[in-house]
Amino acid sequence: MKANNGIFVIDDFGRQRMRPQELLNRWMTALDQRIEFLSLPGGRKFEIPFDTLVIFSTNIEPRQLGDDAFLRRIPNKIKVDFATPEQFIKIFRRESEEVRGLPVDDDVLNFLVDHLSNEIKVPLSQCYARDLLDQIFWAARYLNAKPEFNKDLAKWACSNYFFSERGSNSNASQQ
Repeated sequence: MKANNGIFVIDDFGRQRMRPQELLNRWMTALDQRIEFLSLPGGRKFEIPFDTLVIFSTNIEPRQLGDDAFLRRIPNKIKVDFATPEQFIKIFRRESEEVRGLPVDDDVLNFLVDHLSNEIKVPLSQCYARDLLDQIFWAARYLNAKPEFNKDLAKWACSNYFFSERGSNSNASQQ
């Protein structure tokens, strides 16, 4: 009701306490017929228009969440792939330099992309730029130091974020 005439985002769909199928069944009529049925405490039911854009966000394969009948009721499905190295570098540079005011050296940034891709072997998720910079800024704040971005700190941030054994000999106090 609060989202009527607006947008309702269900983030990390499939990770709620309720099974995805139960939640989807609850939304079936509202999404299909654009009406919702509400119940008063006395048991009386009435219908109201359902004019809401519902957005389901998930990293779970959609077919694991609902059947074809439900998936048809979500007319637009947009897959967001992992970033290419070039996209990741652009995102990281924007987050670091424009948002946080921390200069980034090209060699260190290329080292980070190589470290993520070839040593840790993780796909380049767009959120890693923000999350790895958070690691560096949090450590700097804890140590009352100026944040900086170098190969050792990039490796340390990765080992801390990904629980990697690699780079764990590096210490944040070396900042």
